[in-house]
Amino acid sequence: QVQLVESGGGSVQAGGSLRLACADSARTFDTYNMAWFRQAPGKEREFVAAFSWRGGTTYGISVEGRVTISRDNAKGTVYLQMNSLKPEDTAVYFCAADGRAYRAVIATVPLSYGTWGQGTQVTVSS
Repeated sequence: QVQLVESGGGSVQAGGSLRLACADSARTFDTYNMAWFRQAPGKEREFVAAFSWRGGTTYGISVEGRVTISRDNAKGTVYLQMNSLKPEDTAVYFCAADGRAYRAVIATVPLSYGTWGQGTQVTVSS
């Protein structure tokens, strides 16, 4: 059974950086697209970035240029490096695995993802 466990959240000042990690116990990213979403209080879950099982990446408009998604095959971990953080980046960040294996196109909507981690809080102060 797939288990995703996020870590690396915390509190930083605006302009700072954080690296989130998603431990993928089943090496799901060899078969499924993997994504990061975030959800701020009172807002819908928002797409942040995704990594295709084939190796391609895509980013949300609000974070493009400031975040990088990557993976370490040996460690079975997907990372989200976030730079130049802004107060509006404050949210709970979730790692997710696509509900369909070998999907050709990276999905950017939460409904396409079938497995989720518990989330990690990121707080950016001004």
